[in-house]
Parts: sequence; structure tokens; C-alpha cells
Amino acid sequence: MDTRIGFGYDSHVFKPGVPLHIGGLTLEHAEGLAGHSDGDVLLHAITDALLGAVAAGDIGTFFPPNDPRWKDADSAIFVGLAIEELQHAGYRIVNIDTTLILAQPKIAPIAEEMRARVADLLGVELDQVSIKAKTPEGLNLDGTAQCHAVALVERVQEPEGLKSMSDVIENQRQLEDVVDDLLASVHGVQKRKIQPVYDTEDIT
Repeated sequence: MDTRIGFGYDSHVFKPGVPLHIGGLTLEHAEGLAGHSDGDVLLHAITDALLGAVAAGDIGTFFPPNDPRWKDADSAIFVGLAIEELQHAGYRIVNIDTTLILAQPKIAPIAEEMRARVADLLGVELDQVSIKAKTPEGLNLDGTAQCHAVALVERVQEPEGLKSMSDVIENQRQLEDVVDDLLASVHGVQKRKIQPVYDTEDIT
């Protein structure tokens, strides 16, 4: 399969007295997001989307919330791990599409800066990252921030450490020899005799 899709979701409640981290940025706001790490709901959703694309588990698989090592950890660490898992599986990012759902703060004025930061963390171009924001109108969730993320990834043509047959076989004759050897060893077919292009008896 050359392309795969991963979906990620995360949510955190707002909490007074902690900084607000979203998309790798620290935002000016009266409340931050509660969480064992820095509570970056956007990066958490992206991490799960990338891990899900290659069936590598989820963020809790690698960073359990009861592990004190990840207390107040920068969520950029989680994104970095997801990228390593993606590369190990032989894939790379095509594009990321995300939707934040929160009442405040307004994301539109800082969306481009946030996109640039996320693109930098992922090692991709700006046009490969989309960040949208909606309000939880009528859902009674003004005290919560949620994020949905979708990642499209594609297989790298030649994963590191693998060589194509054309790199190994130098010419057509070597390719024919390989085929003959395989037929002889697997099916017991005798190797073909190469006929000369001229009659040696005619040589004087």
C-alpha cells in the first residue's frame, strides 16, 4: 500500500494557573490546558494521527500519563517520536489537516504562525499543514479544547538500506544468469546454453 491515512483526537479542560500551549506556541490567555504533559491538544492529536497511519499504537503507548518522566513535558518530544516511527515504517508525510474546537482564544489571528511552527516540527513545507478552528457552539463545552487531526502519508520509494534490482544487476546478461539460477535451483530447469551469433567452424 503506497498511501495510508491516520486519524487523531485529543481534548483537555482549561485550568487556571498554567500556561496555554497549542501547536508548539505559548499563547496569552487566562487559563492553560490541564494535562500530565504541557497539554498541547493540537500536537497530541497530530501525534496520534501519525502513529495511527502506520498502526504504531497511540501517544499513551509510548508516553503513559502515570510516568513521572513526562510530567510537564514539551509535546514536541511526542511529535518527534511519531515521526521516527513513521520513518521506521518507510513512510513520509504528505499533508496534515487539523481542526481545533474551542471557545477561546481566537485561533485565526495566529493560525499562520501556528502552521509555520507545526510545519517546522514535522519537517515539512507550510502548504502541507492545515489548521482550522471552530467554536463548540451549543455543546456546553466552553471549558474544553478539542482537536481532530488527519494525516496522509506515503511510502518512501526505496526505504533506506534497500536497493533496487537495477542497482544490483549491472547488465542484461547478469539478469539472465540470475533468472537461470533461480529456475535451476527451484524448478530443476536446466540453464540455457548461450548460442554463439556465428558459426565457429567457418572461422579460418
